[in-house]
Amino acid sequence: MKLFYFNKKDNKGFTLIEVLLVIALIAVLAGITIIAINPARQTGQALNAQRKADVNTILNAIHQYALENSGQLPSSIPSGTNCEGEEYYRICKTDAVSCTSLVDLSVLTASEVYLTSIPLNPGNSGTNHTGYNAIQSTNGRVTVCAPNPYGDDTIEATR
Repeated sequence: MKLFYFNKKDNKGFTLIEVLLVIALIAVLAGITIIAINPARQTGQALNAQRKADVNTILNAIHQYALENSGQLPSSIPSGTNCEGEEYYRICKTDAVSCTSLVDLSVLTASEVYLTSIPLNPGNSGTNHTGYNAIQSTNGRVTVCAPNPYGDDTIEATR
């Protein structure tokens, strides 16, 4: 009776099970890495950070204007309760062709005293509007907001 023995030099390479385990491990690690990095989420968060900075910049310019003009706000800021609500809450671009039915903050950019230009909402600005909204309450408090931010964030500032 002859038993078959494998010669050691014939045992080169990997078995199918070993190759499949390595591929599965690489797939799991790649999945975890992609979820952790998540480029769309990172981009959305970066855009939201820019929106927050822009909202504060606009609000600070409005506040500075009011301080230097006996507490008077720019006359085109409409009254409202929900900053994201109406289309006529939209802030007009600095060099827009027409600011009809938009919030005209050109007094802030005139002679570049308060702002050189009104910031544009990254990815959400239109032909004549910046993509940001502004309203004032009945008590004269101004709210500037960025409608439709990435994710569940609410981007607005009130002063």
